[in-house]
Amino acid sequence: MMEYEAPLVEVQNVTFSYQGRKHPIFEEMNFSLEREKIGLIGPNGSGKTTLFHIIMGLLVPRKGAVLFKGNTVHDEKGFQELRKSIGLLFQDADDQLFSPTVLEDVAFGPLNLGFSPEEAREISRQTLSNLGLSNFEPRITHNLSGGEKKLVSLATILAMKPELLLLDEPTNNLDQETRFRLIDILNNLDLSYAIISHDWDFLEKTTREVYAIEKGAVTQCERACLHEHHHAHLYGDHPHHHED
Repeated sequence: MMEYEAPLVEVQNVTFSYQGRKHPIFEEMNFSLEREKIGLIGPNGSGKTTLFHIIMGLLVPRKGAVLFKGNTVHDEKGFQELRKSIGLLFQDADDQLFSPTVLEDVAFGPLNLGFSPEEAREISRQTLSNLGLSNFEPRITHNLSGGEKKLVSLATILAMKPELLLLDEPTNNLDQETRFRLIDILNNLDLSYAIISHDWDFLEKTTREVYAIEKGAVTQCERACLHEHHHAHLYGDHPHHHED
């Protein structure tokens, strides 16, 4: 008999409301992330970022639970353990970067995992090298361009060797060159991830399945119909636009 392997992370029967909002964002909502590469779409205000923040323990639901590898995460100590295995890339890189130099920012995670300063620096250098950022180590973080900050933010997460990435609108305000680099990086990662994005073509190039969050529920999108401009999408049942 095959042994059951629990999903990496599950959200079970979660109800969540923001103060002052008439209706809850989620009510008895269930969702699980397996070892896979998925996209998440949905209208603004549907709860996409809220879901990621609940998974990371940054928001506390009124009801329900977050499970990591089949075990309920009960408190902040549990979420601290979860964050060692799940990395969240924020929409705004300035929310992620706070050290004076790039090397210090990337080394922060490994240091918190218990690596020595020398080990943390070596992990950081290797991570930056893997992303094509070898010459970035001494650069001043706040002087980086928006695209450079996004890639360095990703490096801070990858340096911790997570099992799962949560990426929140990773292509926002990116130039085309950085966007293509990000696609290449993600496609070469031996890692599970979930991406929130309104960038349909980006999701087509980086994910295998796409889910929609609407009216407090997460549903898998139907696989594509072919557009008149002759390429397929995984989510033909949701309206979208294309870049020129």
